[in-house]
Amino acid sequence: MFHKEGYKIILISMILFISILFLTDAVVEIEWLRKLIMIIFLILFVLVLQFFRNPKRTTIENINQIIASVDGKVVVIEEVYEKEFFKDKRKQISIFMSPLNVHVTRYPVGGKIIFSKYHPGKYLVAWHPKASEENERTTVVVENNSVGQILFRQVAGAMARRIVNYAKKDDKAIQGADSGFIKFGSRVDIFIPLDMKVNVSLNDKVKGGETVIASNE
Repeated sequence: MFHKEGYKIILISMILFISILFLTDAVVEIEWLRKLIMIIFLILFVLVLQFFRNPKRTTIENINQIIASVDGKVVVIEEVYEKEFFKDKRKQISIFMSPLNVHVTRYPVGGKIIFSKYHPGKYLVAWHPKASEENERTTVVVENNSVGQILFRQVAGAMARRIVNYAKKDDKAIQGADSGFIKFGSRVDIFIPLDMKVNVSLNDKVKGGETVIASNE
C-alpha cells in the first residue's frame, strides 16, 4: 500500500521509467550498456515506491501512553525550554528519519487538537541543533484528560521540501492515525510533561504507530 501523497509522483515516475526503457532499447545498441541503464532506472523507481509505502500498523490505543509518530532512530532525549506554545520546560524526544524510513506521520496520542500551525523556514540538515526552530516545520498540540497537552513537530531536513499536515484545530486526533507526511528525510520532535516516564533510549529504533516512547503509568 502506498500513501496518497505519493500517487502523483509514482505515476509520473512509472511513465518516465517505461519511456526510458523503450527509448534505451531502441537507441542504445551496446548490450551491457542497455542493461546497465535499465537496471539503474529500475532501482530509482523502486526507491520511489519504497519511500511512499504506507504499511498497516496496529495501534493499541492507550490514553496513558505516547507512541512514536514516525519510524526512525531516537536522536534526542533531553529537558528543554519549549518556547512556541508551552513557554516552559518539557522533555523532548526526537526521532530522525532517513530517506529509507516510512515517512507517514501519526498522532502520538489521542484527544482534541488545540493547536496546529505551519512555519516556513530553512532546510538545514535535520540533526542540526537549530533545525527545530529555523527549518520549515509544523507544530501540533493534542490534549486529553490523562496526559494533558502533547506537542509534536514535523521538521523538514536538507532533502525534505514539503511537509503535509492534516491536523486542524478542534478536530479529534486518534492515536496512531495518519496526521501527515514529510517528503524525503526529516525528523519529528515530541514534547511531553516532565513527570512522564520515557520508555526509549538514545539510538533506539522505533516504529510509528506502535512503539511506546513514554507513559504516565
